[in-house]
Amino acid sequence: MLFTQKTAAQKRIDFRKRLTSGELLQMPGAHAPIVARIVEEQGFDGVYISGAAVSADLALPDIGLTTLPEVIGRGHSIAKATDLPSLIDVDTGFGEAMNAARTVRELEDAGLSGCHFEDQVLPKRCGHLDNKVLVDTDTMVQKLRAAVSARQDDNFVIMARTDAKESEGLDAAIDRIKAYIDAGADAIFPEALHSEEEFEAVRKAVNVPLLANMTEFGKTPLLTTQQLGNLGYNMVIYPVTSLRLAMKAIEDGYAAIKRDGTQENVVKDMQTRKRLYEVLQYEDYGSFDTNIYNFKI
Repeated sequence: MLFTQKTAAQKRIDFRKRLTSGELLQMPGAHAPIVARIVEEQGFDGVYISGAAVSADLALPDIGLTTLPEVIGRGHSIAKATDLPSLIDVDTGFGEAMNAARTVRELEDAGLSGCHFEDQVLPKRCGHLDNKVLVDTDTMVQKLRAAVSARQDDNFVIMARTDAKESEGLDAAIDRIKAYIDAGADAIFPEALHSEEEFEAVRKAVNVPLLANMTEFGKTPLLTTQQLGNLGYNMVIYPVTSLRLAMKAIEDGYAAIKRDGTQENVVKDMQTRKRLYEVLQYEDYGSFDTNIYNFKI
């Protein structure tokens, strides 16, 4: 089908409805629009746009160096490539409360379905690194209230992420979570939990949608969808998985070309031209102009 079929508003309605359905939504990371097409083809429930993946794709560390225009631009490109809802990581919101409010407006205009703000100070760190420093609870509450007040579409999901478990302990993290919910957060992202017991403790403490981050090489065990469903979680993300898979394939392939002087030995590992055109829906564009697609592969 040429172009996507659902409006941004419809995708937000779908996302909001499914968050309260009792099912676990799988939302793999997509660091590029074409990856979002694969996510949709594979039958997943939504697309996650990771701040770490966007930073890495720009050859930057995940310490808050990306700008609002860079993140909005990438988010817009990814969101419009799919009929799935898209949740985007906006780090600390690009500033203070007023910046968070503007961020929400820009995200709505760009067609995103939801976002999450985190409670670190700048320069921030990846959620699975040590020595993170957090803003105080009141500052984060103010930022969330500003973000919620700026929202024009009530179906746009505003999520709060807390990194407090690592630096302040689980009980303090839960206290923050409750304050963030009171401030208007629709959902919660408890980062860097260490065990099923910690996931369970957060679930027992609150009654809003919860997100589980199944990032590789981190502090959190890689729980299955069955485990997370049994724990009562509503969303699971695999934030940097697409970038890691792609980068490993690129490293291995280019090493082979340098070694062998030809790509002949790695062609078998490549996506074919035919398959690429299927993902791009190349043939569908021929319905608009037969001169675009009038050849055989």
